[in-house]
This record gives sequence, structure tokens and C-alpha cells, in this order.
Amino acid sequence: MTGVNRDMCGGDHSGHRPITTDLSGLRDWVQRRGAEAGIKGVRLDDLVIGVNEAAINVLEHGGGTGTVSIWDDDAYLTVDIVDSAGLLTSDRARTQRPPEGANRGFGLWLMGLLCDEFTVSQESGRSRVRLRMRL
Repeated sequence: MTGVNRDMCGGDHSGHRPITTDLSGLRDWVQRRGAEAGIKGVRLDDLVIGVNEAAINVLEHGGGTGTVSIWDDDAYLTVDIVDSAGLLTSDRARTQRPPEGANRGFGLWLMGLLCDEFTVSQESGRSRVRLRMRL
């Protein structure tokens, strides 16, 4: 179904799933979906790492619940990671590496480094991280 936003089709629910502590299952799912869209090798690994970091943030800082939605069109594979707390704002997105000696704060920086596009927004009391990879 390349070229169609699977989340809006209604029939294919594989493009949307809740975030749980089963991060291994989430990584496998993202890897499958990315490969189906044509992303390969290191770029696919980068996407999986980025989504994993965003899901960890939801579990640790975003109210503990959220969803991941994934779809592709002719140009991008897009992944939205949405939490239930709405505490993450765009000004928290790191563009620089955390300071030396820091043991936290690398996830947002990595997402921006690994993915072609990385945005943070707030909608209806929830935070959304959007990661995009060019196809």
C-alpha cells in the first residue's frame, strides 16, 4: 500500500499500535514496516533506534502510555509517537549533544541526528514526536 496513509484507510490497523514495555516487539514492528517501505541497512537501524528512544521517553516521561503510528507516501516514511502527558515541547528538542559527563538527555538529540526530520509538537494535551525518513 505504498503511497497511502495506512492510518486513514480504516482497514489496515498494522500502522498503529500502543506503546508498552515490549520495546523489542515495537522495534521488530518498526523494522518490518520500514523494510516494507524500502528503507534498508543503516538508515533502517537509525529509524528503529529513533523510534525506540521516543517510546522510552513516553514510558519514562510521557505519562507511561502512548501510541506509535507509521505510514509512508511517495517521499517519506513517517512515524508519530504520541504520549498522554503532553509535557514535551518543541523547545526541549536538542540540537546539540548533551554536555560531557551527562548520563541522560541523549534520546532527543539522537532522534534529530539519526532521522531525516525530527519535530516535536503538542496537540490536545499530548506531545507528538514525528520522525521521518526519505524513501
